[in-house]
Amino acid sequence: LEQIQYSFFIIILSSWWTEVQMGPPDPILGVTEAFKRDTNPKKMNLGVGAYRDDQGKPFVLNCVRKAEAQIAAKKLDKEYLPIGGLAEFSKACAQLALGPDNAVLKSGRVSTLKQTILKGSLLIIKLLDARFHNVSQDVYLPKPSWGNHTPIFRDAGMQLKAYSYYDPKTCGFDFKGALDDISKIPEKSVIVLHACAHNPTGVDPRPEQWKEMAALIKKRNLLVFFDMAYQGFASGDIDRDAWAVRYFIEQGHNVLLSQSFAKNMGLYGCIYWIKNTVKMREMLVSNLKKEGSTHNWQHVTDQIGMFCFTGLKPEQVERLIKEFSIYMTKDGRISVAGVTSANVGYLAHAIHAVTK
Repeated sequence: LEQIQYSFFIIILSSWWTEVQMGPPDPILGVTEAFKRDTNPKKMNLGVGAYRDDQGKPFVLNCVRKAEAQIAAKKLDKEYLPIGGLAEFSKACAQLALGPDNAVLKSGRVSTLKQTILKGSLLIIKLLDARFHNVSQDVYLPKPSWGNHTPIFRDAGMQLKAYSYYDPKTCGFDFKGALDDISKIPEKSVIVLHACAHNPTGVDPRPEQWKEMAALIKKRNLLVFFDMAYQGFASGDIDRDAWAVRYFIEQGHNVLLSQSFAKNMGLYGCIYWIKNTVKMREMLVSNLKKEGSTHNWQHVTDQIGMFCFTGLKPEQVERLIKEFSIYMTKDGRISVAGVTSANVGYLAHAIHAVTK
């Protein structure tokens, strides 16, 4: 239904988008295409972030099946919706993100627009920035950030900057580096924060670290842009995963929130999936130890969400692809959803082979 009612907007946007220099193709699509061409029966695709069962097959959560059935049973018409989307849906989205009893909801200080893709919402938020906020064109991304943030903001006319986030030495959060960099960001710049399950690293600040960052960001008078694509998917608790967003609002920040349901359409079923990914992380580390690996793989179980930043170097990733048909992005990020009880031993053997 959404695809139909917004098809005109998407077509117009697409025709304009072809005139913009988008940069290199999406690396995830490249990984998937290479995987499809591989004839090795042991091949693994750890690039794409999508639901998989323990046989590696696409998995649709039961709650999604039930929602589909309920919508079909209502026999809805195809009448136009307002340009901002279905009002009831937008209200429910805001309540999910902020909590139903949030003061800003009760006071009517929340405006919501619906888009079919996260890229569209990011672009629209950029246009809102330009029209209603006296902010600079500088946008500061965590280093690293979701790959598509760069072309989207760049081609929307923003000047891309970066602040420290991931520490490759510890495979964890570079808290000191982040604070140092944020303290130097010019006032009225836009700072991008991942609400939970940071993509691609799976590394999140602790609540006390979020608090220090919030205070510093407020002191620097920065406009906060939260990207929240994994609410309920990081910890299994919807409220816990939205804690940072709600805390920033509580502290008086003006917040722009891009909310996506591409990953957490399971909402009420995601705890089952998360328990399994936790199990896969533990099984991977256990199998690495059985292989004789002496490296510290603690970060594999410390990181959260769908993805794991393994710490593998580009040349090690190349060996995994060429010698073992194990596909992932060159930065060593893997989708834990692609690991199963049947292939986790093979993955551990391959990782050990290229890291020993």
